[in-house]
Amino acid sequence: AKRHDFRKAIATGKLLLMPGAHAPIVARMLEELSFDGIYISGAALSAELALPDIGLTSLIEVTQRGRQIARVTDRPAIIDVDTGFGGALNAARTVQEVEGLGLAGCHMEDQITIKRCGHLDNKILIETQEMVQKLKAAVEVRQDQNFLIMARTDANGVEGLEAAINRAKAYVDAGADAIFPEALTKPEEYNKFRNAIEVPLLANMTEFGKTPLYQKKKLEEFGYNIVIYPV
Repeated sequence: AKRHDFRKAIATGKLLLMPGAHAPIVARMLEELSFDGIYISGAALSAELALPDIGLTSLIEVTQRGRQIARVTDRPAIIDVDTGFGGALNAARTVQEVEGLGLAGCHMEDQITIKRCGHLDNKILIETQEMVQKLKAAVEVRQDQNFLIMARTDANGVEGLEAAINRAKAYVDAGADAIFPEALTKPEEYNKFRNAIEVPLLANMTEFGKTPLYQKKKLEEFGYNIVIYPV
């Protein structure tokens, strides 16, 4: 039911506000404050474990915390699953796990498995076709069509905006329900993504990154559907 309602809310075109919760008690606080949903940040989970955000957390660590958070709130929760913890088969298993734990959706990125925080330099991407295969595998094993599979691309800071848009188009063709363009830095980049991509888009207002912290009204003008405040 949470997934169904979440999909309906996205379809309205309203900008959904989803602050981060690294623990169940934080999710409860966000629900009491009437936010639209809960975001479970991989960077925040890494930090809580006193680890850098470079792909050191495991599938079990991430999914256990996702389960703990999802079960205590009526709000939909989406979770950061980094690179899907490996190749296409790993990505498929990751989606099976997070879907089975009551989460409303997840996002997966196009970096190598030993990834870096999206707002750090020197990121290394996998080839577009490899990411396409991971997304196809994830979509194929999904049981509930309302479970949101989102593709994150880190290409803007590595290959440039045009390459990032081209990657996003390929990911949509592979079955991604939404796109998360990471580390955009200028209004024109937000606008170009919105003009090029037809599926819902997520904006990341991370408190420590390269992206300016735009107000809600500005993000609505950009035409984005979800905004996360990870920490």
